Amino acid sequence: MLKYGIGCLVVLALAVGLALILGLWAMGIYNGIITRNQAVDKQWSQVENVYQRRYDLIPNLVNTVQGAANFEKSTLTEITNARATVGQVKLSPQDLSDPEKFKQYERAQGAMSSALSRLLVVAERYPDLKATQNFRDLQVQLEGTENRISVERGRFNDSVQEYNAYILQLPNSLVANFSGFRQRPYFTSVAGANQAPAVKFDFNNTPAPTPAR
Repeated sequence: MLKYGIGCLVVLALAVGLALILGLWAMGIYNGIITRNQAVDKQWSQVENVYQRRYDLIPNLVNTVQGAANFEKSTLTEITNARATVGQVKLSPQDLSDPEKFKQYERAQGAMSSALSRLLVVAERYPDLKATQNFRDLQVQLEGTENRISVERGRFNDSVQEYNAYILQLPNSLVANFSGFRQRPYFTSVAGANQAPAVKFDFNNTPAPTPAR
């Protein structure tokens, strides 16, 4: 009877020890997931910051080009509508695991990029804008912002890649699935998306538009 009791205690001690080891092992993996998950969220905030910077520059750009005689209203309407759409599409860190919401956000920002690029191309046909210091300042700021967007998107994808790879590895995937962690979507490129909109104004070689009669 004594031997039986001792045997039970040994088995119990082994079970407790094994449970402790497994708990510490799972905790280590969980902490690793949390660290990488937070890194993705942190990098996302940087992406949002540069997109917000561009969003804030658009009204100044629109106001400046409106001062040019006969500037195409359709171009101004397009970028104004694109900016309004971007303002309505919000994406929280919790939404980053939702591919559909992420795509919706990316489409809105892509439309903003396209509208901005077209507006700047049209602006090249208006040499009077060259004399506007505000426009020249915006040119520099927009060019820097577009480059920054490209950089921060790339860094975001790098952090997502590290996170996704970590939670897909065994045995990490067991802890990730049990804890409810899912893969994060990447920013994807469309044709020409890897290039910032050309912010170049060759006013000397471009004839001025004919005034409307």
